[in-house]
Amino acid sequence: MVIRRLTRQRADGKIAGVCAGIASYFDVDVVLVRAAWVVFSIVPGALIGGVIAYLGAWMVIPEATEPATAPNGPRLTRSTTDKKIAGVCGGISEYFGIDSTPVRLLWVILSILCGAGIGGLIAYVVAWIVIPQRYDVVPSTPVPATP
Repeated sequence: MVIRRLTRQRADGKIAGVCAGIASYFDVDVVLVRAAWVVFSIVPGALIGGVIAYLGAWMVIPEATEPATAPNGPRLTRSTTDKKIAGVCGGISEYFGIDSTPVRLLWVILSILCGAGIGGLIAYVVAWIVIPQRYDVVPSTPVPATP
């Protein structure tokens, strides 16, 4: 039995490869891990705690010696069709295959109940920046060859 190791993926990382390593270990999209890290760092009002946790993970998780494999599942992107502001909640709902209304409602409720309305707003803006826009590839029509 092969034991999977949690390693930092510096080649796919933005800072130290911590989120890329976690995404590779759980076989999920790295954008989902980055967005979750930022949201869980900002919403509870513990931005410093999120930074300290990242630095701790940077020191504890060893660097990978081999390149990571690309995740097989869907990629988290901002929705272009189901958006009210920037498509963040629509993209999250498309990623999980659920309706976007509960996602939006949960975002607002958690922002208000945690007493972090500003934190929820900041987390949304950061998610807007971190989560890439989805670009639908339209198949091009073949151009007939001219003799």
